[in-house]
Amino acid sequence: MTRGRYLGFVAAAATLLAAAPLSAIFDTMTWLLQSVVAVALVTGAATLARSLRAPVWAQVPAMMLALLFALTWIFPSGDEVLGILPGPATFGHFGELMSQSADDVRSYGVPVPDGDPLLFISVLGIGGVAVVVDLLTVGLRRPALAGLPMLAIYSVPVAVYSDSVPALPFAIGAVGFLWLLVADNVDRVRRFGRRFTGDGRDVDVWEPSPLAAAGRRLAVVGVALAVLLPVAVPGMSSGLLTNFTTDGGSGPGGNGRPGQGTGPGRVNLFAALSGQLNQSRVYDMVKVTTTEDDPFYLRFGAADEIRRDGFGVRTPRGTPVTRSLPDPREAARPGVSRETHRAEVEITDDFVMPFLPVYGEPVGTRELDANWLYDPDLQVVYSNRQQSRGKKYSFEYVRSRFSPIALRAATPLPAEDETRQRLTQVPAVPEVQTLVDGLIADRSNDYDRVRAIYDYFSRDNGFSYNLRTEGDTSGEDIVNFLDNKVGYCQQYSAAMAWMVRAAGIPARVAFGFTNGSNRTGGTYTLTNLNLHAWTEVYFGGIGWVPFDPTPASSVAGSARSAWAPDTDAPDPVTPSAAPTGSAGPNTPLDPGDENLSGGGLGDNYTDDPTGATPETAPTWPWWTAAGVALVIVLLALPGWRRGQVRRRRHAATVAAARAATPDDTAAPGVARVVVTGAEAQRARADAHAAWDELIDTLVDYRVPVDPTETPRATADRLVKADLSKPAAADGVRLLGRAEERARYAREPLPGVPLTEALRSVRRALAEGADRRTRLLAATLPPSVLLRWRGAIMDASGRLVATTGRWRDAVTRWSPRRLLAARTSR
Repeated sequence: MTRGRYLGFVAAAATLLAAAPLSAIFDTMTWLLQSVVAVALVTGAATLARSLRAPVWAQVPAMMLALLFALTWIFPSGDEVLGILPGPATFGHFGELMSQSADDVRSYGVPVPDGDPLLFISVLGIGGVAVVVDLLTVGLRRPALAGLPMLAIYSVPVAVYSDSVPALPFAIGAVGFLWLLVADNVDRVRRFGRRFTGDGRDVDVWEPSPLAAAGRRLAVVGVALAVLLPVAVPGMSSGLLTNFTTDGGSGPGGNGRPGQGTGPGRVNLFAALSGQLNQSRVYDMVKVTTTEDDPFYLRFGAADEIRRDGFGVRTPRGTPVTRSLPDPREAARPGVSRETHRAEVEITDDFVMPFLPVYGEPVGTRELDANWLYDPDLQVVYSNRQQSRGKKYSFEYVRSRFSPIALRAATPLPAEDETRQRLTQVPAVPEVQTLVDGLIADRSNDYDRVRAIYDYFSRDNGFSYNLRTEGDTSGEDIVNFLDNKVGYCQQYSAAMAWMVRAAGIPARVAFGFTNGSNRTGGTYTLTNLNLHAWTEVYFGGIGWVPFDPTPASSVAGSARSAWAPDTDAPDPVTPSAAPTGSAGPNTPLDPGDENLSGGGLGDNYTDDPTGATPETAPTWPWWTAAGVALVIVLLALPGWRRGQVRRRRHAATVAAARAATPDDTAAPGVARVVVTGAEAQRARADAHAAWDELIDTLVDYRVPVDPTETPRATADRLVKADLSKPAAADGVRLLGRAEERARYAREPLPGVPLTEALRSVRRALAEGADRRTRLLAATLPPSVLLRWRGAIMDASGRLVATTGRWRDAVTRWSPRRLLAARTSR
């Protein structure tokens, strides 16, 4: 029972380790605490059943009842029998949780918040895996099969991740599986008592079998390769690296790319904006074609939630864009015009977001599936499962224009209105509140209050544009910006939204692209320097109205309107008299302006006077060519090696034939060669080289080779079976006679044309072989591949032997002696 209890505990621990990949799915570790409770109860029930000597078939119901009790305790319905026993209402509650979990799986993206439906199916799944693993490991003694249900847990993040799967949790789960195998192996060996090694060492030292040790080594190597290979090979999964670089660098993901690898509610749009505007490289992000002559900004996100560090992105809630979308044209109002237009968008690989950029308020989309949702409150198109990279789609949208008279006549939201209560909350900052109260003191309506705050961000009040500022939006950061009056779109939009909220009017920060300066017809090419942020204010009965407080002279493609004009618009002047730092989209900027130095050229400034976006040559053709070249080199390497060996052997035999000298004392008509000591050694070596070349040639052309045959027997067999031509038959007999004399005679056979004999044999074998054999003999000669395989096996054997010697040296001082002594009691 002690051994079974030990294996049961190891099986429980291995199950929990195998569940490590779920840490990449949930936002907190609540799932782990609940799973520990469920697995502990399952293991306790199995241990109790085995203590009572219950058969295997009875252990399974005991574990299932324990899992049911754990689920009832963790997820109660409130109508349990005696407060703890499941009843009919409990099973109905479980059914509701299962149904809700299916909706949450479709709605949420990783990491998901803690909710009872998703936690329920997670604990149920882990508990069920614990039952199966315990049954296979302890009951049926088949721990290797336990890897299948454990692998099922890892398939969950693989199914929900749209990009890469983190590798570190997989390594943790693999360690748990290896631990389970090792524990079972140790238990099986110890069932036979102590093992005597026979080399005079302490008999109490337990040693595993060589086969088991080799299996563990192979398993460790396999796990190491599975973890390290995606990190080392470009283009493969980078999940392990991104775990350690999240929020590093200039934006989410640490690479300056906005929002890569995160869900809609986890994207730090401010950090992404700051990182892109400070990039030294300019690259295209979006190409958009619209039927509107003068569109407003292309919008993809909004931050309306106040957190400790300032404005944050709230997790959106919406319905699939494949359904009907809200139509703002149905709410007609005097002074508000709404026009319908159509746009087509093509996103490059450099814009990676769970959001899609759209104009205005979309009322219909095409080329998008149900994974993309629309939140009518935030007015964003988002996905919990996909990213924007490489998307192509079209949509119809409504462009709204507002007259100042209509905005002044808008009815303020009542104090108890939920939108006003939520979107006017800001921490108390006395400096900001005092400033706001002074600005709106004599204003009688919301629009005039907003305009007073909007007009405050002007050059006349000392505000200027510069990217060399911190980008946070907390209360302290807002105060610093209002004191220093230097910043870029991020500070301007957040400060205005904060101040409008302090005035009791709902406001938020919107993110998107300006129109830029690269336009061809109705198509705009937008780059990373066209990213922008502005403020949106909510007016009762009208909706969200945009205000852009950032200086228009610093933003190429800046959009101004009748309700939010450019407060810094200068009087008409000649180009030579244009003030420094006030250049418009078509006016050259002064490089010496301190507000424009050091990367502060504005959200959209480019040195190219034509406004064209610098084209970056694609690198994939070079990588493809390099990969093809590498494959060709690797395939040609065996053939090159075979030719090199053949040339070396032929050169030796030719030189030996030329060096031989006839003996004048020989009988007439008989050429006898006098062989000296050095020449004899050379002749033997040449005969061996020629015979080795013959053997390799036979191997290359799939001719059987018998190492037990004598050279003469091999030559005779080849003449009868494969070499029918006289030249080839004479050649192989000559090679056999030369090798026979070199092996067994006192004097070798010098001065014979071994090279010509080899060539005749090779030609005859090639003529008798099929096309496939000839091709393999030329490109992938089996003789070379067999020799390389033998070298690898020898090196592997030497490595295993060396490792064994090191292990033996270490085990002499291993604490296993204490373990063996403890188990022997």
